[in-house]
Amino acid sequence: MNTKTPRAVTVLIAALLATPVALLAADDARNTASLPTPPTSDTSLIKSGAGRALPSSATTDQTTAAKLAHGLLSDSRYAYRPRPLDDALSADMYKRYLEALDNGKQFFTAQDIARFDVHKTKFDDAIKSGKLDPAYAIFAVYRQHFEERVAYARSLLKQDIFQFTGADRFEYDREDAPWPADAAALDALWKQSVRNDWLRLKLAGKKPDDIRKTLDKRYLNMAKGVAELKGEDVFQTFLNSYANSIDPHTDYFTPRTADNFNMTMSLSLEGIGAVLQKQDDVVAIREIVPGGPAGKSAKLKPGDRVVAVGQGSSGLMEDVIGWRIDDVVAKIRGAKGTRVRLDVIPAEATLDSKPQRIVLVRDKVRLEDQAAKSEVISLPGTDGQPARRVGVIKLPGFYQDFEGRRRNDGDYASATRDVAKLLLKLRTEKVDGVVLDLRNNGGGSLTEAIELTGLFIDRGPVVQVRESGGKVSVEGDSDAGIAWEGPLAVLINRGSASASEIFAGAIQDYGRGLVIGETTFGKGTVQSLFDLDRWPANETARFGQVKVTIAQFFRVSGGSTQNKGVVPDIAYPVTVDASEFGESTYDNALPWTRIASVQHTRYGNFAPLLPKLEALHAQRVAKDKEFQWWREDVAEFRTERAKKSVSLNEAERRAERDRDDVKRKQRQEARKALGLAIDPLADESSDDGLAAGERDIAKDAAREKLAEQRPDPLLRESAAILADAVRLLNADRTLSAQVLPQAATPGHWAD
Repeated sequence: MNTKTPRAVTVLIAALLATPVALLAADDARNTASLPTPPTSDTSLIKSGAGRALPSSATTDQTTAAKLAHGLLSDSRYAYRPRPLDDALSADMYKRYLEALDNGKQFFTAQDIARFDVHKTKFDDAIKSGKLDPAYAIFAVYRQHFEERVAYARSLLKQDIFQFTGADRFEYDREDAPWPADAAALDALWKQSVRNDWLRLKLAGKKPDDIRKTLDKRYLNMAKGVAELKGEDVFQTFLNSYANSIDPHTDYFTPRTADNFNMTMSLSLEGIGAVLQKQDDVVAIREIVPGGPAGKSAKLKPGDRVVAVGQGSSGLMEDVIGWRIDDVVAKIRGAKGTRVRLDVIPAEATLDSKPQRIVLVRDKVRLEDQAAKSEVISLPGTDGQPARRVGVIKLPGFYQDFEGRRRNDGDYASATRDVAKLLLKLRTEKVDGVVLDLRNNGGGSLTEAIELTGLFIDRGPVVQVRESGGKVSVEGDSDAGIAWEGPLAVLINRGSASASEIFAGAIQDYGRGLVIGETTFGKGTVQSLFDLDRWPANETARFGQVKVTIAQFFRVSGGSTQNKGVVPDIAYPVTVDASEFGESTYDNALPWTRIASVQHTRYGNFAPLLPKLEALHAQRVAKDKEFQWWREDVAEFRTERAKKSVSLNEAERRAERDRDDVKRKQRQEARKALGLAIDPLADESSDDGLAAGERDIAKDAAREKLAEQRPDPLLRESAAILADAVRLLNADRTLSAQVLPQAATPGHWAD
C-alpha cells in the first residue's frame, strides 16, 4: 500500500471506465435511444473495408500482459483476495465476457450461447497458454451479429410499422431477461426498439422523412463504431472479464486507457486544451478549456470540425475524417512545447468548404472544471435571527498528480491543497459554516482522503487498512493544526464512494460535523495501480496497468463501509435503492465485517441535537417548493424505473409528455411568483428524441453549462440545516455543552 513505490499507486475509486463495447449501450430509461443499428447499405461495413479486420488472436505483447496480470491476481502478496486461475474462475470470466459484449441480450441468442459454452472452462487455459483465440472467436460472432442486427433495423425504417395505437411496450432493461431463443426473437426485440426510436422523434415534432433520415444516420454511426473496434479493444474486454472476476474493482487498463486514467487523476494533460466529440464521420470541438493553447489563440470554437492533423512545422497532414475519436485525440495531444497543425472547418461552414490551417503550440493544461470549487449561500434570518452565510465546497473527486507529488512539484494537483485554499478564501468571506459537497464523488487517492480529513481534525487516525495477510495498519493525520475549526457538514448521496466514504465516516466518527444526504455506495476496499511494464526486460513494449484490490479499509470506530456505506445523520429521500446501485449489487463483492476500533478524540456528539434539526428540517421542506418538486420527481423516477419498459402507444406517451411539459411550465411560473431562482432549462422540451452526437454541438455544450445553474434544493437545505445547528448551539449553552463538550470558543466545533 506504499504510495511512494514506483510500481503502485494507491487509489480508491468505485467505478472508472466502461469497456469499449459498453460505450455503445443505449440511453437511459424512458428516453432510451434504441439498440445500436445499421450501415448505409446491406453490404457489410467490414467486408467492404469500412471497418477493421480484427485479428483472430492476441498479439505477443497482449499475451505477455495477460500472464503478468495472472501473476498479480493470483498472488496474495499483491491481491487482497487472490483466486487460482482454474475452471471455476474461467466460468466467471466467461459469464462476465458475455455480459460485457451483450449485457442487454440483444445480439446473441440462446443457440449462440449453447455453442459458446464449449469455451466456458477454457478461458483459464487460454491465459496460461497465451492462446486467447476463444475470446476473439466469440467477439467475431458478436461483430457479425451486430452487422446482421443493424441491417435488419435499417430495413425496418422502410416498412409500414410505425402506427402506435396498441398496447405494445418496449423493454429497455433486459439485463435479467433470458437470452432470445433465436433470430426471430431478436427480430421482435429490435422491431420494438426501432419503433420506440421513431415514436420519440415523432413526439418531438419531427416529420416522417426527417425521422427516417435521423435514424438511418444514427444506425450507420453505431455500426461504424463497432466496425472500428480493434484487437486492443477485444483484449481489454477479455482481460477485464478476468480482473472483474476477482472482485468488482480490479481492472485492466490498456496503455492508452492507463494514460487517460492518469490524466484524470492529475487533472492535467499536455495538448491544446480542447474537449472533442465525434459527430458523424468527423471530430468536432465541444468545449475550449480556459487557459489552454486553443483558448489563448481564440482561433477555435465549439462546433468547429477537425479534418486533418499534422505534427511539427512541416510534417505530413493526415486526413482524420472517419477516424476513431481516441485516435484523433492521440494525434492532437503531445509533449509540451511541440507544434501541432490542424485543418479545421468552421462550425458555420459546410463539410465541403475549404479548411483553415491553425498552428498551436502544445502546453500543460489543467482541467479546472474537474477541480474543487466554492460558493457562498446566503440564508435570510427568521424570527429575529441574523442572516447566515454558509460556504459550499464542491469536490468532484479525490484527485492527485502522483508523479508531480513524487517530483515535489510546487504546483502539483491535489484535492486537499485546493480545498485548503478555498477554506482560507471562505474564512476571509466570514462564512458561518462550511458544507463539503461530496455527491457523486466516486473516490480517488487514499492519501488525499486522509490529508483532507486532516484539514478538519488536529492529528489522529483517519482510517484502518487491513492487508490480505490480516495485518492492520492505521493511517492518519500527523500534522498539527486545523484549517477549518468551525461548523461543518458533509453532503453525500449514493454516488459518494470509497475515498468519499473514508472522509465522511471519519468526520462522523470524530463528531466533527454533520453528515447529510443519502447512504453512500458502500465500497470499502483499497486498490493500487501496478504498471506491467516494470516487470519484463523488454523496454519498448507497453503492457498496460492493472488496478488491484490490495486491502480493505475500516473506519476508526472499527466498522466497515463495505456494502453498508456511510449512513447520514439526517437523511434525504432515497433516489436509487441499494438493490439497484451500489457495492451490494455486485455478486462477488467482499462481505461486511468489522474490526476493533482505535482510540480517537471525539470533538462532539450530535445525537442530542439531531431531533431538533430533524424537526426544523421537516417544517422547512414542507414549505420549500423546490424540495417538494424534487421529492415528487424522485418518486416518479423510481416508479418509472421499476417498470423496465415503456409504452409504445402514442396517445399514452403524448399525454405523459404533455403532463410533463405543463408541470415544468407551472413550476417555472410558480418560481417567478415566489421570487425563486428560475430554472434556465424549464422552457426546453423534456425529450428531443435525439441521441448523443446528433444535437448542435455548440448549443448542447451551452445547455450543459446552463444545467449547472439549475436550482439545487438539496444543497440549499443542507446549508440551512447547518445554519440551524449553529443557531441552536449558540442560543442554548447547555445543549452546546452536551454536543460540543470540548469547544472552548464560540463558533468552534473543533477546539
